Amino acid sequence: MSKYLEGKVAIVTGSGQGIGRAIAKTLAAEGAKVVTNNRKPAGAVETGQLTPERLARLSPEDRAWVQKEAEAFNGDAETTAQQIRDAGGEATACFADISDWDEAKKLVDTAVETYGSVDIVVNVAGAFGFCAVEEMPKELWDKVNAVKPTGYFYVIRHAVPYMIRNGWGRIVNCSSGAFLGGEIRQSEYSAANAGVVGLTRALSWELNEHNITVNAFCPVAKTRASIDMELFDRTVTDGKTSTLSGKPLMGYDVTPYPEDFAPFVAYMCTEEAADLTGAVFMLNGKTISLFSKPQIIASMRPENGEDWTVDSILRAAPEALLKDYQNPLTAFKKKLQK
Repeated sequence: MSKYLEGKVAIVTGSGQGIGRAIAKTLAAEGAKVVTNNRKPAGAVETGQLTPERLARLSPEDRAWVQKEAEAFNGDAETTAQQIRDAGGEATACFADISDWDEAKKLVDTAVETYGSVDIVVNVAGAFGFCAVEEMPKELWDKVNAVKPTGYFYVIRHAVPYMIRNGWGRIVNCSSGAFLGGEIRQSEYSAANAGVVGLTRALSWELNEHNITVNAFCPVAKTRASIDMELFDRTVTDGKTSTLSGKPLMGYDVTPYPEDFAPFVAYMCTEEAADLTGAVFMLNGKTISLFSKPQIIASMRPENGEDWTVDSILRAAPEALLKDYQNPLTAFKKKLQK
C-alpha cells in the first residue's frame, strides 16, 4: 500500500458492517488512524425491514437464505476495529447514535482524545424503510431523516473546528441515487438523501477557504439492506410493494460488494484530491460515475413586460419552456406495459 493517508485521523460513521466497514478498512490500509462507529454492539442476527411477521410469510428455504446472508453482514464498530488492528492498522471503536447531538460530539471527542484531532469524516450511517406515503407513520420519517442529513450535520459540526484549526480536512457523505426520486416507495429516504446532497454542496462552498473538501457518493452495493430488497415484496399482502413494479431494482446475486469502490472513497480523502469538492458520484461496483449539477435548461418571460396569466402561460409554455421536457414516468409506464 502507498499509505496516502499516513498520519491522518478518520471517523467513519456506520462502519460496523457493509459499506462503512469496507471504507474504514481501506482508509486504515492507506495509513489513517480510524475511529469506527455504529449505534450499539451487535446482538442477534437480524434484518431491517424483514420483521419476524414478514419472515414467517417466506418459505423455509427463503428464511434459511436470509439467516445465512444476514450472518455474513453481522458485526459492529468493535468488530471492524479489531479487523483493522489484526491487519496492522490503528483503530478505536465508538458506539454512538449520531442522530443525537451529544452522542455525535462523543464520537468526535473520542477521535480527538485518542488520536489528537480529526482530519477526515466519512458519513455512511443511514436508515430506511419501505412505505407508501399515505400510510407512512411520523416515526419512520423522523427516524430516517434524523440520521441523514441531521446526524451527518451533527458529526460535521463537531469535527469542523478541528479541521479549520489544522487548515485541512476531508468530508465525504453517503447519499443515494434515491435523491433523484424513483420507483421505490421510500419518500422519507429520498428526502433524506436529497438533504445530504444539498448539505454537501453548501459546505463545499463554505469550507473551501479552509482547505476542506466536501463530496458525496451514491453507492450500489451488497449490504444487509440488500437482503430486504431481495425478499421484501414476497411478504407483501396488501399490494403495497417496495417498488411500483413489484420487482427488485437489482437482483441480489448481481449486486456488487462495497470493497469494489472503497478505494475511490479513500482517494477523495487524499491530498491529491484537493481540487475535488462539491461533487456527487455514483459508485456501482468498479464503475465510478460523476453526476452533473442541476442547471436551468429553459426559461420564458411574458411579452412586453406584462403580467403572467394562466391563459398566457398555457399559450407560451409548450414551446418556450416545455418543448424538450420529458415526463420521467413515461418511459417507466411503457416498461410496465410490456
